[in-house]
Amino acid sequence: MRGLTRHGWSRRRFLRAVCGGCAAVGAGLVPLNSVAGAPFRKAIPASGEMLPVIGMGTWITFNVGPSPDLRAARTEVMRAFLQLGGGMVDSSPMYGSAEEVIGHSLRHIEDDGGLFSATKVWTRGARGGPGQMAESRSLWGLERFDLMQVHNLLSWQDHLETMRQERDQGRIRYIGVTTSHGRRHDELERIMRNEDIDFVQLTYNVLDREAEARLLPLAADRGIAVIANRPFRQKALITRFERHPLPDWADEIQCKNWPQFLLKFIVSHPDVTCAIPATSRVDHMHENMGALYGSQPDAAMRRRMVDYVEGL
Repeated sequence: MRGLTRHGWSRRRFLRAVCGGCAAVGAGLVPLNSVAGAPFRKAIPASGEMLPVIGMGTWITFNVGPSPDLRAARTEVMRAFLQLGGGMVDSSPMYGSAEEVIGHSLRHIEDDGGLFSATKVWTRGARGGPGQMAESRSLWGLERFDLMQVHNLLSWQDHLETMRQERDQGRIRYIGVTTSHGRRHDELERIMRNEDIDFVQLTYNVLDREAEARLLPLAADRGIAVIANRPFRQKALITRFERHPLPDWADEIQCKNWPQFLLKFIVSHPDVTCAIPATSRVDHMHENMGALYGSQPDAAMRRRMVDYVEGL
């Protein structure tokens, strides 16, 4: 473990955090007219490690089974994500074959150290947790995960204890808990107030803003990183808004399409660390990753964005 911080942040990862955007831009993977400066990253409060604000979810999109063609297509999606400056890939044993397909993709990609691996434990009771985490490491082809989360708070007391042990043994760097669909916020708030965790994952997007009232300020106060899931409500927001034009003033924050508009709203919140949109297409990945570059909305612009979409 030589050369690693408490959370395993290597010199290689540090250097990538400083200059990781250069390769993606230089390779022409991000259109130069959509890029202004380096990729947008935020610090993980527990360590100060810098994380790209656009990650990748894998629910449904990477659950493609053994099909060679579908696996090859997902490998290209993963390749584009990493080459365009992405970091966090989020999955779960609950997502069918997604973890196996992630492992297949990673074996066919030359990663330069940018991957931030995040998955979950999803079993009832403590007994099955260690075995499930070991299975996930095997499927991904990793010796340790950057982040392990309790999926939807299932048996969270048992699993947090197990995860702390796994962290002490070097198999996990950060620990956290997740919710989705805006559910169980009261219980999540109690965990955030009383447990020593590094990350929470919750639903937050331009229309689902309940977390702004208590959870996001609490995360800031407690030094907890926030992952925003369901940024598009599983395509529903894209479908809802794409028949309408972007406002002319979207150019002020270098938004060329609705995915970038919706993602920049999320990650520009000062208490959100990362958003995890999912896609099965390389062209859509390019659209999503455009939100990693260019100007970000300030508070006044964010209010303007809400007013615009609520008026459609």
